[in-house]
Amino acid sequence: MIVNERIRDYICSLERSRGVLDEIEKEAREAGVPIIKKETAAFLETMTAAANPSAILEVGTAVGYSALLMSRIMPKACEITTIETDRDRIQKAAENLKKAGESRIHLMEGDAGKVLAALEGPYDLIFMDAAKGQYIHWLPDILRVLAPGGILLSDNVLQDGRIVESRFAVERRDRTIHARIREYLFTLTHHPELTSSIVPVGDGVAVSVKKRERQK
Repeated sequence: MIVNERIRDYICSLERSRGVLDEIEKEAREAGVPIIKKETAAFLETMTAAANPSAILEVGTAVGYSALLMSRIMPKACEITTIETDRDRIQKAAENLKKAGESRIHLMEGDAGKVLAALEGPYDLIFMDAAKGQYIHWLPDILRVLAPGGILLSDNVLQDGRIVESRFAVERRDRTIHARIREYLFTLTHHPELTSSIVPVGDGVAVSVKKRERQK
């Protein structure tokens, strides 16, 4: 756990109803679908409002819950491109988009690495919530399509607090992803094109802003 449980519960108690999204969230959690945590949902909405984006990219659609959260906040002219490799989840996401009456979200099925390589952008907001061990490999294309001044949000980067553990304290099967996420966070916080901060909300969110060129 990253944040005291009582504090987390209090923050969640402040949440307002999101209508049909509450139904989609409940169904996803009961089905064991890995969607973002309640406190992360509010953070994502706030960052979407701050970005005021004209185009959003999401890596990891799942059942469309987080994309729908962003669509509620983004400007009317904004559109979301979201990538998912699992066909069943893509189909469920399509059903949820229809249920919510949302037509500005465009689903792309396929391997994220291959899809990202073919995208042109630019995107003002990018939300990464997919295979955590691949974040470091996707970063070059993510930076290529992220607009100057754009915001990159990377979810689950603190692994519910386990990221601070020694690699020898982590189960052998999890050591590769543990090492890659640590490499990813170091890269984000030391990258010359980015200004980054790690926020201990949910399972940890890295917030990175792509620097604009300085005027001479």
